[in-house]
Amino acid sequence: MKRLTAALALPVVVAAVPLLAAPTTTSAAPVSTATAATTTTATTATTATTATSATTGGLPTTYRLQGDEGGSKFEGIGADPRSGLFYVSETTGGEIHRGHALRRGTQQWLTGDGTDGRHTARGVTVDGAGRVYVAGGPNGIGTGRPDLWVYSPDGTLLAALRAPADDVFLNDVVIGPDGAAYFTNSNAPQVFRVARGADGWGVELWADATGTVPRADGFNLGGLVVTADRRALVVAQGNTGALWRVDLRSRAVTPVDTGGADLVDADGLVRQGGRLLVVRNFSRSLATLTLSADGRRARLLSQQATDPTRVLTTAASLWGRVLYVDSKFDESVAAPPYEVVTCPVAR
Repeated sequence: MKRLTAALALPVVVAAVPLLAAPTTTSAAPVSTATAATTTTATTATTATTATSATTGGLPTTYRLQGDEGGSKFEGIGADPRSGLFYVSETTGGEIHRGHALRRGTQQWLTGDGTDGRHTARGVTVDGAGRVYVAGGPNGIGTGRPDLWVYSPDGTLLAALRAPADDVFLNDVVIGPDGAAYFTNSNAPQVFRVARGADGWGVELWADATGTVPRADGFNLGGLVVTADRRALVVAQGNTGALWRVDLRSRAVTPVDTGGADLVDADGLVRQGGRLLVVRNFSRSLATLTLSADGRRARLLSQQATDPTRVLTTAASLWGRVLYVDSKFDESVAAPPYEVVTCPVAR
């Protein structure tokens, strides 16, 4: 999408939290740290009024995304509970869209189609300082382009980095207890860590589970969450339906005991206290499991059929609700409406 939409009016929010300190990593050479290439839309801070359209408790039940005339598809979502903002990635072009919990409409926040070397985008998350991290999926495979990006809350490019490995498909991302961002590789059983150190932003191959996690056809590692005890990551392997625990101290990778729950097509994960939501994209199902505080054991509570007209991919919690991305992956040429929904189940 090359045409910018009108600016979105947002509520006044408090000032951003100071930047989080992070340990120094072995830095990959940035592809670019310039800010000039980044194009953003202006945002006016005003007192917001309640959104029109269908609402629940004063909040919209669906959010409308902008799209290209030739069709757009979407995947990742990250949310900032302090400001009420959420960010959605577009796979067809790499645009990043931004909305607010109070407003049904969204805007294109960052242009794609080569902006900052970004031609596609996947997972998105937001850290405690409001910085936005974007996974590039196959963006860097065979192209020399970046695999991931970090942006300031105002859309300034902070880092565009290539991961220090071959065959990298960065799928999803989560912020760890140390303030670093952890990215999954869907083409290999690997997790990369991104942080700002003494020498600037860097990315390292942080955990490599080759020989432990079997690589299979299709998408391997994808969605991930931090455990309740904040000592591990739980990562989904969509093509096999397995969950894996990655210890944040030792980096050891072990299987999560799921009791044989069917989690094939697991994509986005959301942890809410001791419960884990698993969005199963093309299976069109939402699995809810209990998850132990240490992430070693999960038990299925329910499997709910999701809306058969949608392929939901990732999800994020925001202001007491979960927002789900309707990807349009089932359409050869996607057609509007393009939406983020709060009611994922079949009607």
